[in-house]
Amino acid sequence: MNTVVISRDRDLYRLCRDILGEVTKENSQVLLVQPGETLSPADLYLWDFEVESSSLSDIPQERATTHLFLVNRKDLPVFRSQCDTSNILLKPVTKATLSAFLGLAVTAHAHRLSATSSLKAERDEILQCLIQTNLKLQEYDQDRTAFLARALHDFRAPLTALSGYCGILLSEALGPLGQDQRQVVQRMLRSARRLSRMSAAMFQLSVGKQVKRRPDLKPADLQVCLDQALHEVSPVADDKSISIATDLAPCGSPLFFEAGQIEQVLVNILDNACKFTPKHGSIQVSGQPHFWERRSGAATVPVERRRANLRVPNAYRVDICNSGPLIPPEHLGRIFEEYTSYTGGRDRSGGGLGLAICRMIVNEHAGIVWAENTQAGPMISFVVPLRPESIRATETHVGGSMTLAEAG
Repeated sequence: MNTVVISRDRDLYRLCRDILGEVTKENSQVLLVQPGETLSPADLYLWDFEVESSSLSDIPQERATTHLFLVNRKDLPVFRSQCDTSNILLKPVTKATLSAFLGLAVTAHAHRLSATSSLKAERDEILQCLIQTNLKLQEYDQDRTAFLARALHDFRAPLTALSGYCGILLSEALGPLGQDQRQVVQRMLRSARRLSRMSAAMFQLSVGKQVKRRPDLKPADLQVCLDQALHEVSPVADDKSISIATDLAPCGSPLFFEAGQIEQVLVNILDNACKFTPKHGSIQVSGQPHFWERRSGAATVPVERRRANLRVPNAYRVDICNSGPLIPPEHLGRIFEEYTSYTGGRDRSGGGLGLAICRMIVNEHAGIVWAENTQAGPMISFVVPLRPESIRATETHVGGSMTLAEAG
């Protein structure tokens, strides 16, 4: 099946390419074209509608079912004045929603090649009803997300005050504390900080869908971020007598990233590792320069090819391995999804908050995060590009259309 993505957003193009690669059992071609360019013949057109640049007047009505539109909710009146269709997904679109609709499109394409006219008409009518129902559900979901973001914003203020009061008590500014009292206040402070991190993560996840954020890239020291992250998780590790070993190889050139954000990634992954590592277990943190084969595009384990083709490192890779139970193979790719869980034990994703926020931050840095099982135990890794220009390059489309083979 051939698909054309009409958009300026290469992240959307990559998402469509990855999804279609998963749902199609045959080779599929995905083209990215800029709004206003001539459209080549295709089985499906995915429009990233923009009021300023999208012109929909040339779409034949008899082929409207082969067009899917991503529209901002505030732009719906303008869109509907230009195009009479219900094939609409609200932006920002989630991977789950887009996967469902692209899967339906692939199935519909297969049926179009074999079904009779009456069956096609009935199927198209049912599909239109489903799309209209889903549009309403998306509107309700966006209202719920906006409410959640406002509530979480208000939720963080009392937590910050609680942490401050605990700090005052521990400093004994209001009088001395006994040993038992100090331990109780310290536990209260740790719990308040944990709640603050969770609420901040939920707020970021809620707002991150609505506002695209670019990291503040500056030369930073990954070892300093790791030391601070270890300090954050040390109470949990000490309670379970978990040993944490670190080995970050020097990079040889400055690393550009937003220190606070990468520190949050390290805290979340280490906290997740501590949660599932048994008492007296171990965690190993290692890092080294890495050649990342970006042309693969998919969110899978990056392949190290320097020994084969002598390419110089273009990224830095961090691996965090723990001695806890292995992650079920069928869930290795899902633990970074929001609010995902699997049965047969506690949720490795921690409700989808910690690891979901890791994926969001690493993606903002034009990197990749993944999980795999090793002989030493489960390992979560991430890769970030060495230079900021490699991040900017992913945001700039040069040379017109791109195919699946040209991406990277």
